[in-house]
Amino acid sequence: MVNLTEFFGPLSPLDKLLNGFQPRQGQASMAEEVAYAIKEDQHLVVEAGTGIGKTFAYLVPAMLSERKVIISTGTKTLQDQLYHRDLPLISKAIGRPISTALLKGRSNYLCLNRLNLASSNDRYISRDLNLVNQWKHQTITGDKTELSDVPETSMVWPLVTSTIDNCLGRKCSDYQDCHVMKARKNAQESDLLVINHHLLFADLTMKEEGFAEFLPDARAMILDEAHQIPDLAAQFFGVSIGNIELDRLCNELLVTIIPLNQPIVLKQIDLLRKALRQLLLEAPKKEGRYEFAQVQAEIITPIKNICNALKNLGQVLAPLIDVTETLEKKHELTELYFNRISSILDHDLGDGLRWVDIKSRSLRLNLTPLDVGMKLRELFSGSKKSWIFTSATIAIGEDFSHFKDRIGLPGSMEASFPSPFAVDENALIYLPKDLPEPSNIKFTEKMLEATQPLLKVVSGGVFFLFTSHSALNKAKGWFNTKQKLLNDRLLLVQGDSPRDDMLKKFRANENAILLGTGSFWEGVDVRGEALNMVVIDKLPFKSPADPLMMARLEYIKKNGGNGFSEHQLPTAVLALKQGVGRLLRDEDDYGLVVLCDPRIKNKNYGKAFINGLFPMKSTDSLFEVKNFIEAHKSTRTDN
Repeated sequence: MVNLTEFFGPLSPLDKLLNGFQPRQGQASMAEEVAYAIKEDQHLVVEAGTGIGKTFAYLVPAMLSERKVIISTGTKTLQDQLYHRDLPLISKAIGRPISTALLKGRSNYLCLNRLNLASSNDRYISRDLNLVNQWKHQTITGDKTELSDVPETSMVWPLVTSTIDNCLGRKCSDYQDCHVMKARKNAQESDLLVINHHLLFADLTMKEEGFAEFLPDARAMILDEAHQIPDLAAQFFGVSIGNIELDRLCNELLVTIIPLNQPIVLKQIDLLRKALRQLLLEAPKKEGRYEFAQVQAEIITPIKNICNALKNLGQVLAPLIDVTETLEKKHELTELYFNRISSILDHDLGDGLRWVDIKSRSLRLNLTPLDVGMKLRELFSGSKKSWIFTSATIAIGEDFSHFKDRIGLPGSMEASFPSPFAVDENALIYLPKDLPEPSNIKFTEKMLEATQPLLKVVSGGVFFLFTSHSALNKAKGWFNTKQKLLNDRLLLVQGDSPRDDMLKKFRANENAILLGTGSFWEGVDVRGEALNMVVIDKLPFKSPADPLMMARLEYIKKNGGNGFSEHQLPTAVLALKQGVGRLLRDEDDYGLVVLCDPRIKNKNYGKAFINGLFPMKSTDSLFEVKNFIEAHKSTRTDN
């Protein structure tokens, strides 16, 4: 039996396999907690600060447990990294190879049947289609990440991959060679399986009809980046239907029906398409998210027309389902889509928040549950396996209750391992003085002016993280008029190029300025001189109009609670921890965090944010900031 304290100690086999390995007590202690939870079938929630090495801390006990384990990650990028880089290294270190598998959602695998049917008049899609046709003879897994010559955003991928809506299942002529089925069979037979959260919830909520519970019956589930779980669960437990999939249903049906000469079916397809056009015409023109009651008067008639058209379409398709497997599948879809819309319209069919998401060319109807804690509790507790949740941002201070209540496991074990980095010495929070309230129309301009002196003091890369796209665009305009301020620094703006390309340029430049929002708040790892300052414009409160927020606040209100203190505030504190967490990614990193929102000083709840960033110190003195930066610059020069 491997002693985990010794394995992660000074004589660790990792020392020879991993450049820069350092023994960390927190890593060994976390590994022991995970091992205990797996052995005793216990639920465990772990907050592991940056630098603990949490991936290895759960991988080693998982691989030594001699039990089936599933590891779920927050993104497919992390999934690939864990499977292709981390697992082989740990396997070599422990000297005990085990069978492993990587499993993604079906849209990540080449569908041979759809590839045979695919064609396009678009020259770019045709070019990519030729590359896919060449690759199909070379690939074993069918995982589209193998074909690096075709970008992930290429429009060819929807043509040559399947969805639950268009997969023919066992009736497909290519079923025996299906890459999805091979990947799932491999997953069933492996001792350790790496998946992602979206796939996990697709299985838990049995969205994949016909493949319910295809994930192997593991004894332990380890969920990394677990702070994403409550909101993901709310999305998966909800109901959603939009004009895009309904349009696709019409278009794919036409391809099959026209050769069959079925005018009565063509008539019903036409009525459905007219109802969809009517819905987009009648809906509000302003993009955004609306409670259903707000727009019900405008859209209820076309929605009812869509329901009737789907019902009638299903009736005329029913006698034809034996003609081809495709028609049988489309008939099932008409019933599925009819039931989804009905559950959103009828309060007796589903409890939750009903809302509409309107974009320039699309509209989606949604039903989001008010609370997912009870449903998650049933899933987690009823599965008779150990569930382990880990992230760098789960607790508020030392309090895990907010997260544990949201996942329905208030009685689970908990453990916290702070970052081994000298955070109190290597990071400083700067709170600029005399900034206007965030609601002020000139706030973005003023906060950028307040950070202007810092760009001369701080060398190295800088992140500007914004809480909205409108503020991001204002900042882009402001910087474009301040070319002298940039002083030959490279300016990178989210949206101008792919995210990964931007990050590569940012890391390589080591003196760039990056303006970002949303996805740049988490999952970004930039080390060394490439990032020495993170500027955050506003405290990251989610808009009360955000449907997931609305649903949660409504639930808390119904139960006599305070939505702000119980949900909005802790959620924002955790989001701020994520953003600030971009700064120190290595032991030698140092830098400045600039929080420009004056509410952190003039509101009672501001202390919660400062306490959430402990042990970082804060100051509103520019003199102290300059001393801090100069001291670290000289230290780095001396070294």
